[in-house]
Amino acid sequence: MSRKPSLPCLLPAQCSRYQLDHDIRTIAVACRIANPNLSQLQGAQNEGIVGHSQVPKFHAVPQQLPHWQLLTCVFFGDMVFCYHKRMASEGVNWKPALLFSASPGIEIWGIAAAADQRSASAFRLSHQTRSVRQKKGALQGHWEMLRSGIVGIGFMGYTHFEAMRGLDEIQVAAICSRSEQKLAGDWSGIQGNFGPPGGQVDVSGLARYTDYNDLIADPNVNFIDVCTPTERHKEVVLAAISAGKPVLVEKPIAVNLDDAREMVEAAAVAEVPLFVAHVLPFMPEFQYAAEMIRSLSHGRLLGGHLRRVICPPDWSEDMTDFRKLGGWGIDLHIHDNHFITYSCGRPQTVYSRGLLQDGLVNHIHTSYSWDGGGPALTCVSGGIAANGLQFGHAFEFYFEKATLLFEAGTYSGEWVVDRPLSLVLNDGTISKPELNASDSWCAAFTEELRAAANSVRTGKKDEALDARAALDALDICYAEARSIKSGTVTVV
Repeated sequence: MSRKPSLPCLLPAQCSRYQLDHDIRTIAVACRIANPNLSQLQGAQNEGIVGHSQVPKFHAVPQQLPHWQLLTCVFFGDMVFCYHKRMASEGVNWKPALLFSASPGIEIWGIAAAADQRSASAFRLSHQTRSVRQKKGALQGHWEMLRSGIVGIGFMGYTHFEAMRGLDEIQVAAICSRSEQKLAGDWSGIQGNFGPPGGQVDVSGLARYTDYNDLIADPNVNFIDVCTPTERHKEVVLAAISAGKPVLVEKPIAVNLDDAREMVEAAAVAEVPLFVAHVLPFMPEFQYAAEMIRSLSHGRLLGGHLRRVICPPDWSEDMTDFRKLGGWGIDLHIHDNHFITYSCGRPQTVYSRGLLQDGLVNHIHTSYSWDGGGPALTCVSGGIAANGLQFGHAFEFYFEKATLLFEAGTYSGEWVVDRPLSLVLNDGTISKPELNASDSWCAAFTEELRAAANSVRTGKKDEALDARAALDALDICYAEARSIKSGTVTVV
């Protein structure tokens, strides 16, 4: 059904800049009709297509590039997709940045870019959620801005909220909590095992919900950040995937392996980005170590040891019952398993000794093995330290040409760096590698969220946030539990 908008020509009022590759031939700009007074463009229940000559300048168009031509506009409810074709390529002084402008009342929602019309035309809209979704053959959309909805305002929700301050790629648009006190901005009851306690937060500019379904349905939210207790991850993640909205969930992805598999497969089938927030690869010291391991810059990794320990936590009601967390062998130690998998590849076998409580691992020592050789790598992790040791982590990695050391933790409430990152070379010299590190207590989480946003914007997979890698890490945790119970080497 054709639909001719009867708007007068309007001057551009909104602008957004996008970087596109030189071989892009077709772009599709998605716009939302944000002004309720533009009633003549609303209410289209069916797909409507109008030609170039029928469309006034309400749409988003590339500026200062005369070689682009608007081909057609497609309407879906209060969304409109404007398809453009680059008419010339030879002899054109190509400008890598396209500046788009839209008329008053028209909000640029996102952009898809492709090498042909069919690929760009695969950009579609979910009528129920108003979220842009990609089908096979389309390149990923270059979103104007990710507007995050944080579900769960505990310590990690607070951490992610603080981590997003000042980011250009993603900003908080909404929060969800069952606590009216937190929705009012009183986060003074929040405390973790690192970083400052919560306080009074200005939430006046945010949408606030008690039901995560309402947050997910908010058309102004196009990225879901799940920071609920682990046992609620599955329901929120699946709801976000069903709505077609990219979702990041805090680690562990789940306690139950079947739940984790269901989430990963649901995201794959729906072609919705699912990220799992394992933060170690974004901590400068661990990032440096992973790069050394993966790049072979100092030769092969021959062996190493990691340590990650806490005392029984009393800083959060959500963490007092280790059973809901899968024991410290999952909730805490999964960090190590993920980092090992990320930097060294998935091990084939594990041999573990440890302490079980109610069938769950609360303290563990593991040796990892890879087929065809691999490093002699071990790890100790658990939640049985004395109360003064709130958190401690460390590593020592032995390469063919160097040794890399690091140790730090929270002791009696004070962050202490026992051994700053140190590179020991075979010539006897020791240096402190220069790290691209911020003084912010949540800097690693900022980089983690930036990486997720950039993955959505560019369509490029980020291995550090890959959901299948998170599933592998959980699988290793279960193999370790089986090894402890059997006293034998266990296949992962």
